[in-house]
Formats: sequence, C-alpha cells, structure tokens
Amino acid sequence: MFDLKFIRENEKEIRESILKRNLDVKGLNDLLKKDKEFLELKQEVEELRHERNLISERINEAKKKGQDVSSIILKAKQIPKQLEEIEPQLRKLEEEILNLRKKIPNLIEKDVPQGKDESQNKVIRKWGKIPKFNFPVKTHVEIIEQLRLGDFDASRVVSGNGFYYLKGDLALLNQALIQFSIDHMRKKGYEYIEPPLMVSKDVAAAAGDLDAFKLALYKTEGEELYLIPTAEHAILGMLKDKVISEDRLPLKFFGYSMCFRKEIGAHGINEKGLWRTHQFNKVEQFVFCKQEDARKYYLELRQNTEEIMKKLKLPYQINESCSGDLGAWKRKGEDIEVYRPTIKDYAELMSLSNCGLYQANDLNIKFIDKKGERHVLNTLNNTVIATSRMMVAILENYQQKDGTVKVPLVLQKYIGKKVLGEKKIVKKVSKKKRL
Repeated sequence: MFDLKFIRENEKEIRESILKRNLDVKGLNDLLKKDKEFLELKQEVEELRHERNLISERINEAKKKGQDVSSIILKAKQIPKQLEEIEPQLRKLEEEILNLRKKIPNLIEKDVPQGKDESQNKVIRKWGKIPKFNFPVKTHVEIIEQLRLGDFDASRVVSGNGFYYLKGDLALLNQALIQFSIDHMRKKGYEYIEPPLMVSKDVAAAAGDLDAFKLALYKTEGEELYLIPTAEHAILGMLKDKVISEDRLPLKFFGYSMCFRKEIGAHGINEKGLWRTHQFNKVEQFVFCKQEDARKYYLELRQNTEEIMKKLKLPYQINESCSGDLGAWKRKGEDIEVYRPTIKDYAELMSLSNCGLYQANDLNIKFIDKKGERHVLNTLNNTVIATSRMMVAILENYQQKDGTVKVPLVLQKYIGKKVLGEKKIVKKVSKKKRL
C-alpha cells in the first residue's frame, strides 16, 4: 500500500486511477478527511507539549525569583489531562487511517485498457497453430487414467478433492518441466532461489489483498504463518527492510516451489484433474528494479515466458487485463493463455504483473542512489511455468490416436522418452536361442 505522504502528494492521480478501475472514491475521501483530522490533532498535541515545556521554564524562573507559582502549576496540571483525552483519539484515527490505506489500490498505468470486468480484457497477440485431430479428443483426466499415469481417486481418499498422485511417465514429465524451466532461466542470467514454503502475515499482506487472499491461503493453526500460493511471496519478503545499492540493480530472481491454494473449480473437467488444484509445482520469475526501468523488465519477463511456450510448441495468446479486472496491487497485468482442445478455447497458464512501488513500500524495500537518497523499489513478477497446467496442455495438445502422448522435443532429453504411456514391446525369444 501507499504511505500517507505519497497519497497526499498524488491525490489527483490516485482518484483518477480509482475511477478508471470502476471503483468508488469514497474510501479515498474518507481517508483524506481522517488524515486531516489526525494532522490537526497531532498539531494540537505538539502545541500542548510545547506549552508544557514553556510552563516548566516559567515555573523554574518564578521559583528563582521567589514568586508565587501556584497558578502556573495549576495550569501545568491541566495539560496532561488534555493530552490523555486527545492521544486515544489519535490512536483510533491511526487505526482507521491504516484500514483505509489498505483499501487504496495501486496506480494503474496509462495504457491499461478501460473495462468493467474480464469480458473486456484485450487479446494483444496469438501464436501457434491450433491442432487438428482426426479422432475424438480426450480430456487429460481420461488420458491419465487410461494410461495409468496418475490416481485422483486415491488422492481424494488420502487428502480430499484437489490433490493428485502422479505416476511413472507423468511424474517424470513433471520433473522434466521443472528442470527445463530452471535451465531456461539460468541461461537468462536470473539467480535461482528455493524459498521457504511459509511466510509471515506481513509478507502475505504486502504481496496483495490479504482479505481476498484469505479465501485462498492455507494458514497454520496458532501461528501467523501462511503456506505460499506462489514463490513470488517468499521472494518478495526476502528483501524486507533491506537497502540495495543502485549499482546492484536490477535484481533478477527465479524460484521453484510447491504452492498451496484453497480454491478449486466446482464443475466440468476441473472437478477432477490437474487444471485447478490445492497443491502444485511452479517456477516464478521476479525482478526488483527502479521504477523508470519497470517497462523494460515487464517486456523481458513476458519474453522469457513466451520463449517457453514456443519451445514447447503450444499455441497461446496474451490477454491483457482491463482496468476492472486488474488486481488492487497491480499497475498492469497480462495472462498468457494456452489453447485447450477439450474446451476449444484458451485458458490461463501464466500471469504477468507490474506491481510498481506498492509491494516494496509495505516491506520497506529500498535502493540508495549515488547521491545517498533512498527510494522504494519497483517489483514485477511472472510465471515461468506451473507444471500441473502445463501437463494438461501437453496431454491435450500432444495426444495421439492410439491413446499415447508425444513428448515435446525440448523435453525428451530430460525425460528420456519420446512418447508417454507407450507400451514396451518384448520380443519373444525362440527355444533354440534360450538353449
């Protein structure tokens, strides 16, 4: 969230951004009103404290001169009572202001398209050929179960809905995707991170809208710790209260982690399968930079992910979020969506975000320039790969008539196979040869 100084100095821009999101500016108006009350009361407290100091000096001077100080002492005794009445009001206003600040969304970038909801998001590019099949297309669940590459029924018994067992070739494909992504990002010069799988409340809150996240996050009992829904949260928190030298920027990281989310689809093929689950593997990329360089790295993060899609030869489109569908913590955002033959449409696979100064401001993450001045860092993130959804895309787009699934060429060296689920043919040995 933004600090009060920034909100006061950028009121007009913030108001315009809120309206562009199709939100009510009442929260901003209430915040500014409370802030004014707070500043006035704070000024009153400072004046009373100053007056108390002056009275103390007068009492000392009067005593030295042998003058009667009873009236002055009486006045001095009234000041603590006045402060006792005002200070609780200040604390209450501080709490109200903090709650209102949390509801002020990030500043939208000027080129974000206007829109009310996701139906008005804008497709800005498509790549790849839509596959054509001369046989009935199977869902990824049908493929997995027929090839015995996973078990959704056993996982439901053990853990409940939204979990899964991967077996054999599919488990190897999962690991192949992770290693392929790690190799891809290392070649890009990003530093590899394996983060903790739990973060504190303040880190979770800084990453986005905690009230909304609470519906998705798993919280540990008796502790203010949350299982991460993405490595982004833990990488963001890694620099909490740090000041980075300008000559070290940008800081480019990518991290692999297990991820945990409560959300799950309610119907259709998402009811059973890998597309929307409580637990999944993900590789995330993250950049800390100066705000003026954010656009450059936004495009770089997008390119890194597009290259993954092209290497896997999966048809995709880039869908830009309109103002009404943009998360409160984002300045700009896009989804990279893969084509799914089973639904004959594109579905979200990766998510790209420029969060501006919004996240780093909460965690006091700054850089120091050559003049010795400190500035809040800009944060950006994008999915490299979410293996569960990527496996769905591969199973559906690479399925064959005989029920097997081709392995994308770039993954074959990692998995050591060209086809998933292919039966091994054992040649019969003649009796003469056995002898």
